[in-house]
Amino acid sequence: MLDLYHDFWQRLEELQFPAEALKDLQEKTHAKLFQPIQGDYPRWLSAYEKLPNCDDSRSILSSSAITCVSESIDAMQVKKCYEQLIPWRKGPFDMFATYIDSEWQSQMKWNRIKNTLPELKYKKVLDVGCGNGYYLFRMHQESPDLLVGIDPGLLQLMQFWSIEKYYKSQACVLPLSMENMPEKLNYFDVVFSMGVLYHRKSPIHHLKELADALQPKGHLVLETLVVDGDEKTCLMPSGRYAQMRNVWFLPSVAMLILMLERSGFHSVSCIDVTTTTTEEQRSTEWMKFHSLQQFLNAEQSQTIEGYDLPKRATLLAQKK
Repeated sequence: MLDLYHDFWQRLEELQFPAEALKDLQEKTHAKLFQPIQGDYPRWLSAYEKLPNCDDSRSILSSSAITCVSESIDAMQVKKCYEQLIPWRKGPFDMFATYIDSEWQSQMKWNRIKNTLPELKYKKVLDVGCGNGYYLFRMHQESPDLLVGIDPGLLQLMQFWSIEKYYKSQACVLPLSMENMPEKLNYFDVVFSMGVLYHRKSPIHHLKELADALQPKGHLVLETLVVDGDEKTCLMPSGRYAQMRNVWFLPSVAMLILMLERSGFHSVSCIDVTTTTTEEQRSTEWMKFHSLQQFLNAEQSQTIEGYDLPKRATLLAQKK
């Protein structure tokens, strides 16, 4: 497995990633991948290893799906392997006629924000909480110099590897969380944090971590759940929020701008605010658990707990 990281470690050296920080990443990645094997991890790894090789795979990136086609691959074998990696949260992917209809129609969010993102060409980019790397495959088209995702979930890592095997992106996903990243890197040009902040018990600490990962004048793309209100407005759910247990702070956009400014950012702007619908997030054959429809009341006018419908904002900010 570590062979998959050989070229990546070399690339970090070429791009002058701090030597001590590189050693730290290597040790933590090794420890995560070779921890005592438990749960479904052996099955996920086996599914990835059974994916057939393909010499004539072609990649297509449309506004609706990340796609691979081939005239020779064993499509049924591919489908069986991908089915072992259910549930798929982000997507969709269309792999050799197997359409992985993920829970989130992630292209909808990407299409809303892509034209207002910072320049990614020749940049060093980090995606925090990247899941299975869906947005990394999208970012690859902008020709960054370095494309790194971090996510502690081993299922999400196997999903990324299973797509990357055919859709060559030169991206890399490390099975780590933001807490595992070396402190005060001051390295990346652009950092994405999408769908992470509201899971943090200390949102200011997370914003400072993101700032520390960026070099001066680097750009942050932050997407999170928000509520309506002024700079004094923030919701802390008394229990669950849309049936999610680990939701802590939902600020208003105005408060979020203030939080960013107090955390070392300036030139903060909100580029999108969208209420999540059951068109964008829903149960499918590839994610069979309850999803947004079951998390709303019968009229779909509030969450099942009585809060306003989930609303997400995307903000841009620049490190001072």
